[in-house]
Amino acid sequence: MATLVHDTTVIATVQGRACVLHHYSFAFADGRIAELGPATGFETRLDEPWDTVIHAEHLLVSPGFVNTHHHLYQAITRCLPSVQNERLFAWLRGLYPHWRTLDYRAVNVAAKVSIAELLLSGCTTTSDHHYMFPPRRDVQLEAVLDAATELGIRIHLCRGSMTLGAGAGGLPPDDCVEQDTDVVADCVRVLDAYHDPYPFALRRIDLAPCSPFNVSRELMRDTRALARERGVLLHTHLAETLDEERFCVERYGCRPVQFLADLDWLGPDVYLAHCVHLSPAEITQLADTNTGVSHNPTSNLRLASSIAPATDLCAAGVRVGLGVDGASSNDGGSILAAAKVALLSARHRMAESLDKPAPELPTPQFAFDLATSGGAACLGRAELGHLSVGAAADFAMFPVDDIALAGAVAHDPLAALVLCDAPRPDRVYVAGREVVRDGRLTMVDEHALANELNTLVRERFA
Repeated sequence: MATLVHDTTVIATVQGRACVLHHYSFAFADGRIAELGPATGFETRLDEPWDTVIHAEHLLVSPGFVNTHHHLYQAITRCLPSVQNERLFAWLRGLYPHWRTLDYRAVNVAAKVSIAELLLSGCTTTSDHHYMFPPRRDVQLEAVLDAATELGIRIHLCRGSMTLGAGAGGLPPDDCVEQDTDVVADCVRVLDAYHDPYPFALRRIDLAPCSPFNVSRELMRDTRALARERGVLLHTHLAETLDEERFCVERYGCRPVQFLADLDWLGPDVYLAHCVHLSPAEITQLADTNTGVSHNPTSNLRLASSIAPATDLCAAGVRVGLGVDGASSNDGGSILAAAKVALLSARHRMAESLDKPAPELPTPQFAFDLATSGGAACLGRAELGHLSVGAAADFAMFPVDDIALAGAVAHDPLAALVLCDAPRPDRVYVAGREVVRDGRLTMVDEHALANELNTLVRERFA
């Protein structure tokens, strides 16, 4: 049987564009949207044997948001005083000593906290780039998978890696990196055990060497070969800072984008995090190769890395999604907060072009699209990021009578979610399963979870 959401305001996809539809109803079953139409067409059907009827006049329904880049484990070091005012390379050097003692429990608890924050902002799909596997510790990708399964989020879990330690010219300490052969072997293991290639999959495995300054060129090549043999996505950080650019020029004799191009690491099966420092030619190169980009404006500003040219990337035809990024470089997990920063930072970039004619400002729809259909395109998931018949039943329901939205939803419900400080959703569904109800997680006690992480951090990571 199907569940009916009756007489609500829906941000649905009409002719490829997100549109606000008032007094609409929709039904979902088997994890998919089965029907969608004006509420009047469902009035005579309320007595049908629905599994549940949700009368949702007081709710605004949005497609589930898609987060294209995160480091869920980093909740253990967010707001760490010693790195609050550092740029990326110094920030990383200050955090590696804390991360080298990670174990399964720490990763699992931190991942649950980060996932909880995402769900409580209406995010239903996340990519997680986990690259910390300290030797002789019991960290495995299962620590994150188990957290995602327990809370019910849809996940692209990236088997990340670091193999270029400081002794070989890389950034991380040698006791934080793995061997290339061990990484490839574990990539094969997790692909065999957990990757689901089919549409509507709740879990997929992507392969993700961390960045040019902490993995070997050989691992980049071996990972690319394995990913293309298995038909899975490739992911890495790229062009995030000028320090990274200098590293690539000094070590490899080229800029970061060319470093990837030389390794055949661009294409429709690749999505790159950050891409802050790009030339116009490099933007064209990403567009021509159909390479995706995860835009992470909050962490880029937090670490003073500058602002990615998101509007230029979109205008060139690049697939661009939104990323919350690691909890230690964002300190929050709200996808809607990231969407607002994406909009405001894009406008700021335009304000700096004083010698050019004033362009049309990016709109709230631009930021909303990054967080929904843009993120789905970045991950190659056509079934996600929109509300329409046949799409995944992933959606969030926000209370229109919450004071945070008062007045705004009467003008423009879509803009209200982006421009206002959106409240917690009343309900969130992933694959038709209720994971948030009455603004609370349904699978775990969030207060107990918060206390568990606080205790763990005080005892081991402070």
